[in-house]
Amino acid sequence: MVDVSQHKLVPEHTVLEEEEVEEVLEEYDVKRTSLPKIKRTDPAAPDGVEVGDVVKIVRDSRTTDKAITYRLVIE
Repeated sequence: MVDVSQHKLVPEHTVLEEEEVEEVLEEYDVKRTSLPKIKRTDPAAPDGVEVGDVVKIVRDSRTTDKAITYRLVIE
């Protein structure tokens, strides 16, 4: 079976610590539930991710070099 998370086209996914989550929510003035969602079973989700975690996704970007997005893990 292929490990999709290791494919070169899948961007880096990292689970944030709670302190980092609070900083992000404060910086963007949003609630955790307002973040875009990612399913816990998504093949690109990091191993061991739990419902309620926030995942930081870093993609390559032509205009900004790196584009960072955050996703809330759901069932």
